[in-house]
Amino acid sequence: MSEDQNPSGDGKGQTREQHKHSAEIGSRNPYQNPDGGVTTTGHVWDDDLADFNNQPPRWWMLGLAASAIWVVVYWLYYPSVPVPTSNTFFKGVGGWSAIKEMEADKGEVDAVRGKYEAKLKDMTPAAILADNDLTEYVKRSGKVLFGDNCAPCHGTNGVGTKDKEGLFAPVLNDDDWLYGGKIDDIYTTISGGRQGMMVAHKDSLSETQIIDVAKYVKALSEGKGDSEPAGKKVFMESDCTACHGADAKGVQAMGSANLTDTIWRFDGSLEGIKHTVAYGVNSGDPKARVAIMPNFKEAGKLSDADIKKLAVYVYKFGGGQADAPAAPAAPAQAAAEAAAPAVAAK
Repeated sequence: MSEDQNPSGDGKGQTREQHKHSAEIGSRNPYQNPDGGVTTTGHVWDDDLADFNNQPPRWWMLGLAASAIWVVVYWLYYPSVPVPTSNTFFKGVGGWSAIKEMEADKGEVDAVRGKYEAKLKDMTPAAILADNDLTEYVKRSGKVLFGDNCAPCHGTNGVGTKDKEGLFAPVLNDDDWLYGGKIDDIYTTISGGRQGMMVAHKDSLSETQIIDVAKYVKALSEGKGDSEPAGKKVFMESDCTACHGADAKGVQAMGSANLTDTIWRFDGSLEGIKHTVAYGVNSGDPKARVAIMPNFKEAGKLSDADIKKLAVYVYKFGGGQADAPAAPAAPAQAAAEAAAPAVAAK
């Protein structure tokens, strides 16, 4: 059927122009679809596009009504809007709040942690390390403590952080320790803090001597100490051996560095070593290197239990030095029960 034919006379098959003409002479609803049956909004785009006035499906209308009812119920049950009431505000029929939910969740966590926390409270770090269950617990719970208190300086997972002078804070996941890597050493470091000191030598050594000893220290780290006899002479005859030892391997009781390895607390370049020798560490000189670890126990930031957990957590990074672990502490109740049969037999 061509656009010019209209055998039924009801508008079907009419062209857009014929439809308009029928509407103008009053023989057709101007808002009726030219294909018949359904009225339109009367808006026409691009000559032949119009919006139908079809009603939405019943399921869609029921869903819309249900959604509106759900919004009202939700708004009444939860404190969606803090509408003022007498001396307070509307808190919802259910009385829910984010704080209550957080406290409930925290209660569940504390219930799980409680048995471990109560057990490790009176144990030494070495005893905790000897207990596999407690060690596994500390490895998990200590991650948050480390992230909040240690990672800002020592980096995530103890990888250390650097600034323009070298390491801002030491790496904790290797086996190089200034003050010792045994579990009790780590506990002492965290609980009491550390502030080593190296004197400035700019006034006690000449510029030539400082250059010579810096070259010697650099050569030591490369396994070629004997290649710098002048620097070695300065090292042996000055006060260097008093702290670093005649073998230059450092003294952990003093926190002095091992100068024979390739791990540098500060800038390990020749210029960096010269600067450290000349101005020292925590020496009071304005140009001195600064290396201070705070006393977390004295600052009140960490409890003794927290410090023990952190000591074990850092030890388990993999660089902790082996030590004969103490036997797990036996609870007093278990000891009393063990002794009871012997008493009864007498």
